Amino acid sequence: MDVVKTAKDVANTVEEKVEHGLEVAKESFANVASHLPFANLAKKGSDAFRIEIDLPGVDKKDIELKVEDNILTVKATRKMKNEVKKEDYYLCESNFGLISRSFVLPEGIDKDTVDAKFEDGRLYITLEKEESRKAKSISVK
Repeated sequence: MDVVKTAKDVANTVEEKVEHGLEVAKESFANVASHLPFANLAKKGSDAFRIEIDLPGVDKKDIELKVEDNILTVKATRKMKNEVKKEDYYLCESNFGLISRSFVLPEGIDKDTVDAKFEDGRLYITLEKEESRKAKSISVK
């Protein structure tokens, strides 16, 4: 009888640890997801795509874009410092960190014509289709 009770206790302990581990993983994922920059993806006509990424607090010089295989990776470093010096107190808050997002590109994107513009804390990336994949109008004679 003691062996059965011990086996049940072990099984219950294992189950509790697994459930706890899943909760920790869920909280960790939510924490990571909350630090990812927001991104909007849109089709721009029939021959281009546009990605907009919010990067508040990032300087243009701290943004890196790379296309490798069919993956577009955007990396940025945020360096913010808020410092207040008063007669009776001093406050210094800093926020530093690496931001990274990757996007799988659809087939037929011309990697040589990827265009990026940074304006008011938002990165605009335009992706054009390869010439051979663009829609062509044919006139009837």
